[in-house]
Amino acid sequence: MFPILESKEIAKNVYLQRIHAPRIARKRKAGQFLVLRRKENGERIPLTIVGSDANEGSVTIIFQAVGKSTAEFARMKAGDSYLDVVGPLGLPTHIEKFGTVVGIGGGIGTAPLLPIATSVKQAGNRLISIVGARTKELLILEDEMRAISDEIVVTTDDGSYAKKGFVTTALQELIDRGEKIDLCIAIGPVPMMRAVAEVTRPHAIRTVVSLNPIMVDATGMCGACRVSVGGTTKFVCVDGPEFDGHQVDFKELVMRNRAYLREEKAAMERIEHKDGKCMGGPAAAPAGGGN
Repeated sequence: MFPILESKEIAKNVYLQRIHAPRIARKRKAGQFLVLRRKENGERIPLTIVGSDANEGSVTIIFQAVGKSTAEFARMKAGDSYLDVVGPLGLPTHIEKFGTVVGIGGGIGTAPLLPIATSVKQAGNRLISIVGARTKELLILEDEMRAISDEIVVTTDDGSYAKKGFVTTALQELIDRGEKIDLCIAIGPVPMMRAVAEVTRPHAIRTVVSLNPIMVDATGMCGACRVSVGGTTKFVCVDGPEFDGHQVDFKELVMRNRAYLREEKAAMERIEHKDGKCMGGPAAAPAGGGN
C-alpha cells in the first residue's frame, strides 16, 4: 500500500497529491511517470511525477478529475492509500545545454512541464516559459514556473487573466521578434501540441512533445499506447513519453485516444448517479472526457 501524505485541490478539478513511495522518490528523473491503481479492480492510470523528496520518501502528482478513475482519486485524502504505485516508468528527458529553450504548458500539461523545465534551467539553459489555460481558474503552477524562468508569458483563451489568446500565438510572437530558439518543449492537449509543432516546423525549430495516450500495462507488452512516429510504430510507455513533434502522427493519436470514449462516459455517469443518490441531489457534471 502507498499512503497519501497530502491531497488538495489547486485549481478547478485539479488536484495535487504527495504519496509515500521511497524507492521511486530516490530513482525518478524528469520526464518519467507512474502508474497508479486505487483498488484491486481499479483502472491503471499513468501520471507524470511532478516532484519528489528523497528524504521524505515522497513523490508528487498533479491530475485533473475528468473521468471515473481520476474522480475517485480526487476524493482520496491524506491517510488513504493506493493499492499500486508503479514507477518510475518511461525514458527520462534528455537534458543538456541546448541554449535557449521554450517550454510550453497547456492546461494540466504545465504539471509535467515543471520538472522538465526545472532540469533544463539547472543545466544552464535560457528558459522562456509559455503557460496557458482556457480560463484563469484552470491555470496552474504559474508561480513555480515564473520562479525558474528567465522570461514567462501567461495566456488564457478567454482573456480572463494575463494575455488573451493561445500559447501558439505567444510562441509565434517570440519567433517574429527574432528570438533564436534552440529547442521547444510542448506538453498539453493533443490539439495544442500539434499546433505548436506546426508553428515551429517552418522555422526548423526542434520540437519535443510528451504524449499521454491510452495505456494499460506500461511495459510495452499490451500495445495499447502505440503511436506512429516518422512512420514507425513506437510504444509511449517504453519508447517515450517524449517524441519529435514534427514526426508524430497526431491524427492517428486522436483517433486512438477516443477509442473508449463511450465507455468512459458511461462509467462517469454511473459514479455521478451513485453520488446523487448518496448526497440526495444531482452530482456535478464531468469536466470532460478521458481519465
